[in-house]
Amino acid sequence: MAQDKLRQQIASEAARLMYVECESFHRATMHAAKTVAGRWLNPRQLPSQREIRAEIEKLARWHDDHDARLLPTVRQLDRFEVYRGLLMPLEDVRLSPKRHPEGDALYHSLQVFTLARSHLPYDEEFLLAALLHDVGKAIDPKDHVAAAVEALEELATPRCLWLIEHQSEARALVEGTLGQRARRRLEESEHVEELKLLERCDRQGRVPGAEVPDLDEALEYLRDLADACGGD
Repeated sequence: MAQDKLRQQIASEAARLMYVECESFHRATMHAAKTVAGRWLNPRQLPSQREIRAEIEKLARWHDDHDARLLPTVRQLDRFEVYRGLLMPLEDVRLSPKRHPEGDALYHSLQVFTLARSHLPYDEEFLLAALLHDVGKAIDPKDHVAAAVEALEELATPRCLWLIEHQSEARALVEGTLGQRARRRLEESEHVEELKLLERCDRQGRVPGAEVPDLDEALEYLRDLADACGGD
């Protein structure tokens, strides 16, 4: 019960920061946690974006002028800042040295993004899936795929989410070891070829010392791509 109350208080403070200072979800949550709890907390102790949005809606009802002030703030939320907030903790996620000699999950993600860009440089959804496919490992290592999909459900397209959700099945699909029903389900998708390509990039993106862009450069590339396509 005490933990639920703490989450609610953090969500309320994060919503206030977004309302007053136009903070991103990540920065608002981190600052709110420090203010309310007086210390940094485990990501699993923090409120979800859905909880914070609920608090934002409460704030909106308290202000007669919310149509002019709050809603534009929500609409103009910089999703790329949210992506950055989800990706940064991956730098502290150490991967299995046997399977991932390259080191941490952020470096791996940047390698996968770089390889993906060499194949489909103008496919924003595919490139986002490549960059974000492991963000759940910093949220819930026991079920990182579900954690990633939940964290991104309001920030990514259905195609991008589908690629992330099924990327872990793609190797078995390629190797012919996936169950018949699951294999048929994936092969019936119009995105199966991109899924196989994502799996190949994931498998190849495990090279110690590989040259990659830094995180801000990768996000800037995606931001420019979104702008060129008329996205927000």
